[in-house]
Amino acid sequence: MTRHFWCFITFLGLLSSCGGGDDSPAAPGAAQLVFPLQNSECTTGESLSEELSQVTFEWGASSNTESYLLSAVNLNTNSAQTITTTSTSASLSINKGTPYSWTVTSINPNSGQTVSEVWLFYNAGSQTTYPPFPAQLVRPVSGSTVQKSVSNEVILEWIGADVENDIVSYEVFFSDQNPPLTSEANLDGLTRELAVSVQSNTIYYWRVVTTDGEGNRSDSGVFEFRVF
Repeated sequence: MTRHFWCFITFLGLLSSCGGGDDSPAAPGAAQLVFPLQNSECTTGESLSEELSQVTFEWGASSNTESYLLSAVNLNTNSAQTITTTSTSASLSINKGTPYSWTVTSINPNSGQTVSEVWLFYNAGSQTTYPPFPAQLVRPVSGSTVQKSVSNEVILEWIGADVENDIVSYEVFFSDQNPPLTSEANLDGLTRELAVSVQSNTIYYWRVVTTDGEGNRSDSGVFEFRVF
């Protein structure tokens, strides 16, 4: 064989060795939350004072994960507490009689992060009845710009939950003024979306007040969006 032929074979070999499979590490899996249970009252915390108790959060191990970031958000103040661990449980000192959301972020320094589902719970206090969880405003996303429909409308969508499962109404406040004080509609506890009339090149603000069968109320806080 000629020298040129052997050079060609060598060149193909180099291409083959450089073109192997993708060895980049896989992204971490999402942790499966275990405790506190979704939409529950957490009564197992260790009492630390009249205001605080220590709650142990638990979740299942996720694939390709080196560490976990636990985050618990006080839904009354929107303040978060976090802790990083390599275990599948961690404890935080949190306020009694207070609604919280919590998530676990699976972390791999070489391939990124993956966030779990968001679960809600009430940390038990002295009360025997609890307000509904503040409605989670889903759509439009706060700060986003959206396209109105041909009928000049935008759909507002939210999620509601309550420990006693007795939500009776959602009152939607919607306006081009912040905070929105105009009551756009008072809906039954099964309705979780509303079409509202909008104009182009305008910023709108909205919030949802949830009421349960005991007359307890919670406020979602204000979201905003812009219309094209």
